[in-house]
Amino acid sequence: MNRRQTVFSLYRSYVREIKRLPHKYLRLFFRIQVADDFRALLQTKNDSLQGKKLKRVSKGLRRLRAANAGDHLAFNHVLDLAYGRIGRLRWELMEPLLSDPNAPLPPPIIPGKEASRPPVYSPELTALLTSGVSRKTKPLGKRDLSFPPTLPERADPTSKDAALLGPLSKRREVNIRWRYFTKEWKKVLPPLEVSVADHTSSEGDEAVHKHVAKAGIRPIGFQNTIVLEELLELAGHPWKRQQSTRRRKHDPDIVASPPVSPFDGHLPTRWLRRRYQELLGRLPILTFYQQPPKVTEGRGRYDVSWASSALIPSRSHSTRLPYVGDGDMEWIRLAEGKGRERSEKQSDNTEEHGH
Repeated sequence: MNRRQTVFSLYRSYVREIKRLPHKYLRLFFRIQVADDFRALLQTKNDSLQGKKLKRVSKGLRRLRAANAGDHLAFNHVLDLAYGRIGRLRWELMEPLLSDPNAPLPPPIIPGKEASRPPVYSPELTALLTSGVSRKTKPLGKRDLSFPPTLPERADPTSKDAALLGPLSKRREVNIRWRYFTKEWKKVLPPLEVSVADHTSSEGDEAVHKHVAKAGIRPIGFQNTIVLEELLELAGHPWKRQQSTRRRKHDPDIVASPPVSPFDGHLPTRWLRRRYQELLGRLPILTFYQQPPKVTEGRGRYDVSWASSALIPSRSHSTRLPYVGDGDMEWIRLAEGKGRERSEKQSDNTEEHGH
């Protein structure tokens, strides 16, 4: 079998594994990606380079098979690729955030050299860099963006170091600023879109919509699609209790309409929801909060948070419990009152026996 036949055989195996993926978005994403990869593989004329690409594609097929077989690490890798946590899609999600078309260009550090302009931190990137939710390491401070910690104090002409040792080279300052900018944005986990919280909503911060044009902000990533909504639906609510078997047996409505799984294939629904909840722990939600009409200072602010169903190892389990309402509080007070009465009776009986 020559190499071309090997490539086509590998492609057919890949397509069979893609059909076994448990959701339509995953199947669509990998069909497009695999088509691009195999097209590039066939167009490569250099035998050595083609062999390396063939090896990489074969490794991807093995990982996809492991994911369909229930390997949680392999399935997490599949989700990370499909939702831009790693790979080419991650760069495509981050690229528009690395510039701000609405911001004026900063003056060049070296007069007359256009290439010496410092990097511009867009409002979205600023929110992501200064948040612990979207960072693989600790968040940056606001001063770190205007004056990087890797930049010597001599860069400030009014500092004591500049007076004592002389000003810092402008070319060196340009290089340090851009090197810091590149290093830090690569630590950011990109969001899928911008959600907009409307101040007029009666449901508070949880009521979000996608009308970014009305808010005067730019759309990014998967804006105006249902990718994020589908992802939140697939993850479900980890604290939501299922109906007991006895209740399902005697309730005709529950028996008539059993829960329908949003997944296809043979993998257990509970296991899949767990994988999607872990994915949400690696996916920040970027929200724009609009200012009320009477407030004239600024249009609003960006905030970064986790989804309510995100599963994060360092997150307290108490944050994943359901909200305690008035009815629950009434039951807790009643239980505490009965417990207090019981303890008082026990203490009275102990005193009587003691006498």
